[in-house]
Amino acid sequence: MSQNSPVLLPPLLLPRREPLLSRTGWVAFLLALVAVCVLAPLLNLAVPDGSALHLSDYMVGLLGKIMCYAICALAMDLIWGYTGILSLGHGLFFALGGYAMGMYLMRQIGRDGNYHSDLPDFMVFLDWKSLPWHWTFSGSFAATLLFIVAVPGLLAFVFGFFAFRSRIKGVYFSIITQAMTFAAMLLFFRNETGFGGNNGFTDFKRILGLPLATPAMRMGLFVITGLLLLGFFLMGRWLVGSKFGRVLQAIRDAESRVMFSGYNPIGFKLTIWTLSAMMCGVAGALYVPQVGIINPGEMSPANSIEIAIWAAVGGRATLVGPILGAFLINGAKSWLTVTAPEIWLYFLGALFIAVTLFLPDGVVGLARRLRKGRRL
Repeated sequence: MSQNSPVLLPPLLLPRREPLLSRTGWVAFLLALVAVCVLAPLLNLAVPDGSALHLSDYMVGLLGKIMCYAICALAMDLIWGYTGILSLGHGLFFALGGYAMGMYLMRQIGRDGNYHSDLPDFMVFLDWKSLPWHWTFSGSFAATLLFIVAVPGLLAFVFGFFAFRSRIKGVYFSIITQAMTFAAMLLFFRNETGFGGNNGFTDFKRILGLPLATPAMRMGLFVITGLLLLGFFLMGRWLVGSKFGRVLQAIRDAESRVMFSGYNPIGFKLTIWTLSAMMCGVAGALYVPQVGIINPGEMSPANSIEIAIWAAVGGRATLVGPILGAFLINGAKSWLTVTAPEIWLYFLGALFIAVTLFLPDGVVGLARRLRKGRRL
């Protein structure tokens, strides 16, 4: 070979993109879809109350609420598990989506309130004469759907733009997000802001002109919540398997190397941060009509910490793990707060410490290790 002849290099083989779900994953997904859309409605609406197979209205409401929490846990996994950014302020985005829906539901009450006024009862009590400016479009369901994603998304975008551009990361970012949600909670507690103060919004009666307190409506909200949870799960799987998702994981593992490779991490982090906040807003909007109340307590820093605990217990960077963690912890919470309410917080703290020390990959990581052990 002459010195001037070109050197032939082997072709560059890029990693093959994995399928969205494995065969077992698709089976589990379809089973979950059938359970949400077929099995649960049949057990609740068709099976008589006295039957052992009947799914009570209480369980429908509880499972619907936990599915809303699972959406938040999924959003936390995208930003923390796959990008390495621990947020302790996602409870704020959840509450903002809930307040957007709550404002619409309060307008739907109309003159059926205690004071028979076009204004919400708390405004009549506080001697308000007209709706404040930020309630202008609250009577429109289409505008409400827009605000549910736009308000949390815009706040997250503005906050994230300045935080990421300032290279704030690690524990400092976590502290700032917790300070943000605490400041918002104090603001919403004030009566003059027009958000119901300490009591928030409650006594909802209808949505889209249809009564809320009916089994069919409760089941409809349950099914919508389940479908959105499954849809967000598939979106997350597609996202983390894409080139965008691989860059996010590279940012998590070695952000300086990503910058050296020619990528600007700010745009990637800002995009996933905003998307995560919008998912929490949707979860909050679904939560309010099913639970029947929204108040500033949903912005409590403790609520945001719980979202992180769900993701950690289930298993970060797995998507299915945080969903499982939300169900496990909130199921235990519903049981313990009835049987032994004084030990719930101690149990939660001990669980988080145990997972941190002995199960860093969460429940899903433990299951994977046990499966590998059986194969060996």
